[in-house]
Amino acid sequence: MLGTTVILAFRAINRHKMRSFLTTLGIIIGVAAVVTMVTLGNGATAAVREQISSLGANVLQLRPGQGFGRGGGGPRPPNFKEADLTAIENQLTGVRAVAPVVQSSGTAIYEGNNWSTTVYGTTSAYSQVQSWNVSEGRLFMPDEEEAGKSVCIIGNTVRTNLFQGNDPIGKRMRIKGVSCQVVGVLATRGQGGFGDQDDVVVMPIKFVQRRFTGDRDISQIMVAVDDAYDSATVQDSLEQLMRERRKIKAGAEDNFNVFDTKQISDTLTGTTTILTQIVAAVAAISLLVGGIGIMNIMLVSVTERTREIGIRLAIGAVAREVLMQFLVEAIVLSCMGGLIGLVIALIASVGIAPLMKVPFTFDPQVNLIAFLFSAAIGVVFGYFPARRAASLNPIDALRHE
Repeated sequence: MLGTTVILAFRAINRHKMRSFLTTLGIIIGVAAVVTMVTLGNGATAAVREQISSLGANVLQLRPGQGFGRGGGGPRPPNFKEADLTAIENQLTGVRAVAPVVQSSGTAIYEGNNWSTTVYGTTSAYSQVQSWNVSEGRLFMPDEEEAGKSVCIIGNTVRTNLFQGNDPIGKRMRIKGVSCQVVGVLATRGQGGFGDQDDVVVMPIKFVQRRFTGDRDISQIMVAVDDAYDSATVQDSLEQLMRERRKIKAGAEDNFNVFDTKQISDTLTGTTTILTQIVAAVAAISLLVGGIGIMNIMLVSVTERTREIGIRLAIGAVAREVLMQFLVEAIVLSCMGGLIGLVIALIASVGIAPLMKVPFTFDPQVNLIAFLFSAAIGVVFGYFPARRAASLNPIDALRHE
């Protein structure tokens, strides 16, 4: 019974190919738009997570001043001291690793090649905090850190532009007029929301302080939180400790800032998710428009086939069979539109994702929901025309011209 009804539905659709295609166009556009937007939105969310994770997973960044700047007018907030670093290591619970950072910039030179880059002065703990290991060579040795020797670890961008495919390990290059020996190459991270992460030279902090900054101040402290502890709790303890060490009175504004990468990641992820849902909801409106189109065409079909309906009712067909016939036609039309829309969405997502520089993430659940929704559109908007066809009086239908 159902198989015959489906076959008859395909025959009716095949008789009016162009009209059937135009009828399903709204469903095609709606499904394609919704699935494409959600897929690209999920890719954007994944890209945001990846970019934030480049700052280190579950990491607290301690900086002087408010935000990334040093505040507005007034005296310059003081940098941190080595004693602050020691206090964080010894007095805070839930800390996995602590790395001081001093930043500078300069031109690196090797055998006639030069490249402007960023210099980070830090310790080997920086690798633990950032989860950033070396792909070649090694990290700093304890004696190199303690003595502040002229050794360095370079990013892949610096390696490419200075050494041009040659092995840099053991070679000496000059940066800001100072010679240093390359002992390692950092693993490639590529472009991120914060620029080229591989365009960096990492050196022992004591060397950078002695030769580049000229003081023992620390401009940034990075604290890796143990996964077993809540980062918000550790952050509160860190802020309280720094207020005590910097002698900030009760009620006074902090002259430092704690930047939590986990909170930023959660906030940005939530924002991109909401934007994706809004865009998908707007795109879903075209599904409703497509449903109205199906209902309109099915009403036209009922009017055109009134005499056919009358003949079927006169020779013994019951109203339920006529209702099922037109309802199946509407469902078949909407399902065909849904399938075509899914194929278009897949092609569009694969093509657009690289242009947006976001990963393509196929979500079977989204595709299944979109298809089922298109089928539901056929049921909802196809029921009224089918009900109208089933309620026709056989005598009046046979008289229809």
